[in-house]
Amino acid sequence: MKTPQGLQALIEDGVIDEVLRPLKSGKEAAVYVVRSGDEVRCAKVYKDMAQRSFQQRVQYQEGRKVRGSREARAIGKASKYGRKQQEVAWKNTEVDALYQLRAAGVRVPEPFGYFHGVLVMELVTDGEGFSAPRLGEIEPGADQARTFHRMLVRQVVLMLCCGLIHGDLSPYNVLVDAEGPVVIDFPQVVSAAGNNAARTMLLRDVNNLTAYLGRWAPELLDTWYGEEMWALFEAGELRPDTELTGTFTADESSIDLDSVRHAINDAREEALIRQQGREAAEQEG
Repeated sequence: MKTPQGLQALIEDGVIDEVLRPLKSGKEAAVYVVRSGDEVRCAKVYKDMAQRSFQQRVQYQEGRKVRGSREARAIGKASKYGRKQQEVAWKNTEVDALYQLRAAGVRVPEPFGYFHGVLVMELVTDGEGFSAPRLGEIEPGADQARTFHRMLVRQVVLMLCCGLIHGDLSPYNVLVDAEGPVVIDFPQVVSAAGNNAARTMLLRDVNNLTAYLGRWAPELLDTWYGEEMWALFEAGELRPDTELTGTFTADESSIDLDSVRHAINDAREEALIRQQGREAAEQEG
């Protein structure tokens, strides 16, 4: 295929040798399957700021560290240079998160470097060597749904122990390879300790997955893993090997338990409605 403009510099520098095919394209980036020597990998080309939506960026960026004081001041003033630095920081965040989470044992694609604004990383494949499907594209069955849920809750715990929350986790940001779920797409990753919305985002992440997998294993819908792990995290008691129970008793003196339950149930129902809408659209097509 014709080399996309965003990947031309990587070919000229010998980082990759050939662009094989497009893999997916979204609002944030376009991903291509590429060849690097004897290895088949993928390259994530981030779209220009003008092509993407920044409406909800502020809530994700709260608590993030900026690499230089000049850049921090410029971003705070929202100058042209500041917006450019904000764009750079947004891209760097995913790269940094992948290296950190991979080192911590989280199942994420292995990064191979960041070149000219392009992230080169592992191509996640299924058991037959084809590009791995997204979790939202498969029907796992009850036992597999329980296994996937257990594995994903463990990944969320490992991320939280690194001080990070995915922030946009759903069945469509999870690939399934031969060994199970692999979490992808981290440009919006959230600081667990530095973001006021961290708890809300963690609960949303966990409940999005629970709502989807609970379609095949309904007992999952009565679990409270997000609340349990957040309470342990706040108390400084969450460890990578912590065994969660899925049960949680809120302190009703300080928390409006009814509103918490309503918010969680709304998230689950919303995820189910979105999935049903996709299925209806596919049937009509």
